[in-house]
Amino acid sequence: MNMVIRQEILSLASNGVLLASDVTNAGIHRGYISEMVSNGELVKASKGVYLLSDEIEDEYYLLQKRYSRGVFSHTTALYLLGYSDRVPLTPHLTFPAGYNSPSLQSANVLITRVSKENYGTGITTVTTSFGNAVQVYDLERSLCDVLRGQGDDIQTIQSAFKKYALSNIKDINKLTSYAKQFRVGPKVRRYMEVLL
Repeated sequence: MNMVIRQEILSLASNGVLLASDVTNAGIHRGYISEMVSNGELVKASKGVYLLSDEIEDEYYLLQKRYSRGVFSHTTALYLLGYSDRVPLTPHLTFPAGYNSPSLQSANVLITRVSKENYGTGITTVTTSFGNAVQVYDLERSLCDVLRGQGDDIQTIQSAFKKYALSNIKDINKLTSYAKQFRVGPKVRRYMEVLL
């Protein structure tokens, strides 16, 4: 393999993750990726997503790279924000209404679609345990989401609200505003009245 092309491909990797679409956009034939996989320089993580062979797989970062419009939400966001000790068995991503990717059907993720007006509310960035930045909904939005969701573990929800009530960074005005926007005002009030 041409060393210049190899270096160019490696330079396209972000935090050890290479997207086949980035290689194509750089005008490099994708056949070189197959060659690098055969040589053991790259490992295929999922369709169109590759890891440098010496990288440890960061599931959250890989999902974010693969589905850039996805925002980690519900109990997955609570976990990434440090408000749940339970590692989610299946990551939860929220997308704008109308967004569809054929590969989402086979991905091992929980999917929520929301109106475009609600999609942008509360998006922030956190760092995973591997040091990679991913998009999540902020704490107040995530608390509202778990109250709207179905099937979220009640103990996880109660624990997150208790920790929030004791937190120095809580923003009750924001929580109240989000609760109204997402129509969970009475539920939020019940939790907060008990805890405050």
